[in-house]
Formats: sequence, structure tokens, C-alpha cells
Amino acid sequence: MPSDSGWAPRRVAVFCSSSLGTEPGYATLAAELGRRLAAERIGVVFGGGRVGLMGVMADAVMAAGGEVIGVIPKFLDEIEVAHQGLTELHLVDDMHERKQLMYSLSDGFCALPGGLGTMEELFEAATWTQLGLHEGSQHKPVVLLDDDGFWVPLVGFHGRLVEVGFVRREKAGIIQRAASIDGALELLYPLSS
Repeated sequence: MPSDSGWAPRRVAVFCSSSLGTEPGYATLAAELGRRLAAERIGVVFGGGRVGLMGVMADAVMAAGGEVIGVIPKFLDEIEVAHQGLTELHLVDDMHERKQLMYSLSDGFCALPGGLGTMEELFEAATWTQLGLHEGSQHKPVVLLDDDGFWVPLVGFHGRLVEVGFVRREKAGIIQRAASIDGALELLYPLSS
């Protein structure tokens, strides 16, 4: 956003599900994250849907006066139903274009509990950081956020990848887990928290 809007040039891509899941705590966490990002004046980039955790999080950011940029492929508009009440909504041709635009608009990534799409987005974002593919080889942190241990098995698996030499030890910190929104913000923006 323009500097006269009062927004710092910080945006985080939030990867989250187009469903609510079976645990009511996931929607609560999505809403709390949305409100907190708005309060911290951190813009949000997300998959653009109005359903599931995506919709809950985006609605919370918008209700709190925050900035939300949605990016949704045209074919998913019929399934995830593009959210029309956002700061900006980008309709793109395919999933690759969606992710590329989300990554370029963001300076970090936060994954809420989700399914295969959420994991695919976070792994690709982490791989781009590992390979230096983000603009200017910029390091963009990838943070897994849960308050119930949802991501603990994935963190353990990532540790195993490091242990057996499939991820170099110096790259082990690309994916990190936070058990609170405060912890996630410290990992995403260590110098400004």
C-alpha cells in the first residue's frame, strides 16, 4: 500500500485450508491471527477463497481494518468461491501463477493447520528459500502455526530429513514452528517484534 496509508511494507502469505476442519480451535486460531496481523499493520496475502479457514482469516483481517490480498485461479473460483470483500483480488490462470504472485507479494509465510494444498504451498515456499529463488535470493521465513501440536509430526519429519542428510544442517531452520501468534510473529519479523 502507499506510504501515506500508514501501512508498513510488510506482508505475510498465510497458507490455510478451504475447509474448516473438524476442530473448532482451527477457526478460532485463524480469526485470532487475522485480527493480530491487522493490529500489527502486517498485510495478508492468501489464496483468495471466502470458504473455510481462508474465509475466516480474511474476514477477521478485513473486520479489523487490515489489508488482504487474495490470489485465486479462475478454475478454483467456482470451488473455493473468490472472496469479493478484499483490499485486492487477483484472478490468475493456474496454481503456478497463484503461488508465484503470492510469493512475490510476501516477505514471509505462515501456515495454519490445513491439508495437501497447504502443505504443497509451504513446501514450495521453503524450497524456493532453500534454493534462493525468491527475489534477490531473499530469505523468506516459513512458519508453521498451531496451538494444539498439529504441526509437531511434520516438524519431526523435517528433523529426520536433516538427520539423514536430505536437508543440509545449515538449512534446517527454513521451516520453523510456533505454538502461539506471538511466537509466529517473532519468527517472521525478528527485528521488529
